[in-house]
Amino acid sequence: MSRIDIICSHLPEADVFADIGCDHGYCTQYMLKNGRCRLAYISDISAGSLQKARTLLRREVEEGRCIPVVADGLDGVKECDLVLIAGMGGEEIVRILERGYLPKKFVLQPMKNSEKVRRFLIGRGCSITLDYTFEDGKFYDLIAGEAPSSEGGADGYTEWELRFGRDNLLSPSPAFLRWVKEERRKLGEHLLSPDMGRESREELRRKRYDLEVILDAIEGDI
Repeated sequence: MSRIDIICSHLPEADVFADIGCDHGYCTQYMLKNGRCRLAYISDISAGSLQKARTLLRREVEEGRCIPVVADGLDGVKECDLVLIAGMGGEEIVRILERGYLPKKFVLQPMKNSEKVRRFLIGRGCSITLDYTFEDGKFYDLIAGEAPSSEGGADGYTEWELRFGRDNLLSPSPAFLRWVKEERRKLGEHLLSPDMGRESREELRRKRYDLEVILDAIEGDI
């Protein structure tokens, strides 16, 4: 499956859906054409990028079922019950949610700094219901969950789960195993550099050791 197909497969039904940084608008097209939402917002900070989604969803825009917004993050997007933010860095995703609002449900696909996204969500009392690594030419993390409710608080993530993703550790996928091996290889190459300072070298060694621990645990269960 492609990256877009995998993201779409994890989008729950919603009344109002928002695709932030929508690019071509394929995820919104999936939600509307399959009757998985009543109304959708497509939002992008770039008018040129948003035009691609407007073209794809021309009929839905004309029918009033899709509302295009040129905006930064959630600016101009009324509160909705499902928000998708995919293809951005983790720090940018955190910035958008900090200055906007926490939607009832969210699906996030950070390109990097996933740990910062997890720490932000758990720190705000969110429940993370899905958190794993998949592969489509590159490795990607997908994090889905819900905003805090009166019925309960955040899941108690461990430090290891914050760093690597809970589902990756509890039920490792082949993609996560390949990611661990690839990261271990890269760190091994970096450690061969003769110009690295002692503190940097020790930090890389600690990271590589942690990957070895994970790898031993996964392969020991196979």
